[in-house]
Amino acid sequence: MNGRRYRTIWLEGPDRAAVRIIDQRALPHRFELLDLRTVEDVRRAIKDMYVRGAGLIGAAAAYGMYLAAREAGEASFDADLLKAAEILKNTRPTASNLAWAADAMLAALLDRPGTRAQKIGEARRAAEAIADGDAESCRSIGLCGLEIIRALAERKNGEAVNILTHCNAGWLAFVDYGSALSPVYAAFDAGIAVHVWVDETRPRNQGASLTAWELGCHGVPHDLIPDNAGGHLMQHNMVDLVITGADRVTRRGDAANKIGTYLKALAAKENGVPFYIALPSSTFDFKMRDGLREIPIEERDPAEVRYMAGKTADGCMETVLICPDSTPARNWGFDVTPARYITGLITERGVAEASEQGILKLYPEHSHE
Repeated sequence: MNGRRYRTIWLEGPDRAAVRIIDQRALPHRFELLDLRTVEDVRRAIKDMYVRGAGLIGAAAAYGMYLAAREAGEASFDADLLKAAEILKNTRPTASNLAWAADAMLAALLDRPGTRAQKIGEARRAAEAIADGDAESCRSIGLCGLEIIRALAERKNGEAVNILTHCNAGWLAFVDYGSALSPVYAAFDAGIAVHVWVDETRPRNQGASLTAWELGCHGVPHDLIPDNAGGHLMQHNMVDLVITGADRVTRRGDAANKIGTYLKALAAKENGVPFYIALPSSTFDFKMRDGLREIPIEERDPAEVRYMAGKTADGCMETVLICPDSTPARNWGFDVTPARYITGLITERGVAEASEQGILKLYPEHSHE
């Protein structure tokens, strides 16, 4: 942005007392930064989607626990941290990164010797390690996915590789680089011709407002399409590859992602288009096996379906009702794509078959869970 490289979240101020974020509610029409100074600020930012995306809400939870350490009392330090972790973990149920990060912070901080100041310092180091780890994992995902795109490009003799994605799983959804878009950026930066079909992603339009914005900032060719156009494009050989992110993936490879992902996977299977999920290891839930039965699916405010926000011709931001006044709505935020529809899982350790055996080849330390 304006010649400066940004992460989505970082510590700010001489005493690092503020967690600074890119306020995604303002995008794509305004680029605004916001400081979070309390656990309540972080809770609201996650719940109301000032920040969103699996990796980013995990990092936000980690930084929220750092703020909790700054707020905690000397005698009640551990109890205050446990309370903060529960508050943060209850904000959004589907993404596993959030609970993973909060629990990792607890493991680093509970029952530790030292003064309160020393514990606050350790909380800062632990939170920044989680954020740095997320960025590095996403960078590695890009390198692993690059080889998939490179192989397709070689078969296309210089024509652009057409990649369809759903929702936003770029750098805005993580600390940096992204998951589904990280291979796209890596391929583009390597000089490979790529083009992205960007699903609008109703009802919050993260594709239109976020994915299109960041691809445009990076210079990657793309077109915004209606959510229901993907199947048509696949039928007419206009999609070479589908890559989406995920909010939770079971040990057997079932993947929860933004509502509508399942339908893209079905269309890809029908038309012989490779369908990949890109994710860091923090998105795996090795305790879950059956995604349809076990993954909790968040149901959000019906107003997100009934209203749309945008910029008017005179540059004003307006929210308008798009249905009759009395029409009720339901708003499930995610769906689950069974592993049998997934060609592979692009992780920071390599590309895994979407099966328990395939996943555990890359993550053998979870074999006995």
